[in-house]
Amino acid sequence: MDGLSPSPAPLDRSVGALIRERRKAARVPLQVLSDKTGLSIGYLSQIERGISSASMRAIATIADGLGVDLSSLFPRTETAAGDSGIVFRVEERHSLALDLEGVRKELLTPGGNAGGLRLFLISIAPGCHSGDTFYSHSGEEAGTVLEGELELTVESESWVLKTGDAFRFTSRRPHRWRNAGKGLCRVLWTNAN
Repeated sequence: MDGLSPSPAPLDRSVGALIRERRKAARVPLQVLSDKTGLSIGYLSQIERGISSASMRAIATIADGLGVDLSSLFPRTETAAGDSGIVFRVEERHSLALDLEGVRKELLTPGGNAGGLRLFLISIAPGCHSGDTFYSHSGEEAGTVLEGELELTVESESWVLKTGDAFRFTSRRPHRWRNAGKGLCRVLWTNAN
């Protein structure tokens, strides 16, 4: 087993509750969020109630539509006493398993939403991808492939990156990605606003 088994319903409920919390705090009605994201009201409602697992693309689109950092939609764990937000222990990682797609995204950055820099470890099972359509959001992205092969498409250009290869681009440029190999692909991925 590759560690990317189907996500439990509690995770879908946690992500959905965080999305609903952020949407209500911003006083954004479902109809407005639907208009901003292009996602149906019914689908957004199902995500918020934990009935549907949101894709990576949908979560990024929702975060952008709400004007919040993607990391704010990760379930939280308590920080170890005495670490003061400087050190981030492995057991404190906020993980978002998007296993309908075979993707697990772990937040590695101490402080969660503080500042504009977020570092993720993304694990992508063979044949899995960010979606058939391109997506874009605010910020800038960079990363390096730690294991496997990643096909990255930004606008009309595509590259197959192998272990040790790196990338950087403005997140507003339409993009998508997929595991281009036969084994697990792991990417150290940075988003910055």
